[in-house]
Amino acid sequence: MLHAQVHVGPGRLPGELILPHAATGLVLFAHGSGSSRLSPRNVFVARALQGRGLGTLLFDLLSQHEAQHRANVFEIALLGERLEQAIAWARAREGLTGLPLGLFGASTGAAGALLAAAERPDAVAAVVSRGGRPDLALAALPRVRAPTLLLVGGEDAEVLGLNRIAFAHLACDKRLEVVPGASHLFEEPGTLEEVAALAGDWFVSHLDAGACPKA
Repeated sequence: MLHAQVHVGPGRLPGELILPHAATGLVLFAHGSGSSRLSPRNVFVARALQGRGLGTLLFDLLSQHEAQHRANVFEIALLGERLEQAIAWARAREGLTGLPLGLFGASTGAAGALLAAAERPDAVAAVVSRGGRPDLALAALPRVRAPTLLLVGGEDAEVLGLNRIAFAHLACDKRLEVVPGASHLFEEPGTLEEVAALAGDWFVSHLDAGACPKA
């Protein structure tokens, strides 16, 4: 297994790359507002994906200076751009070039992930949103071609409503999965495990090493 501390994109944003032996795909993580590559929930999901033969890249979407300005976490165009840069970085890095890419986004990071998927349909093979705000990328959603899974807690009523609106705008292979008893952060016993299992199933089924995303 490859485990490396890396610097991603032109801004050399810090990240952690873990690649199991004979990995079948690579999942790039986009953290939510007020979080970072160290998000314990994203780290938990990443470990579960690694156990299923998928590589993971957790990296900071913003520099330390940018993160000090709260408004930047809602600059979806900026988040999407950083994910596009990460996609380009992964496609150019030795050992990763042939791997299908998936995006896992949480909160505002999910909107950035979907925007990047819309802009790079040639590169993104699957998207998963956890407690995300896909509604913040509403105009881009009809252009998303990657199969997309929206995961929302059953007790997260406001975000669930926003996800239902976004779901209607997606024209790709899509699914909205409600995790019973879960709040926004999936802190209830067993709920984050359910997220990891559902995300793993989605990525394993769509990040086939022989699959090519449709342009």
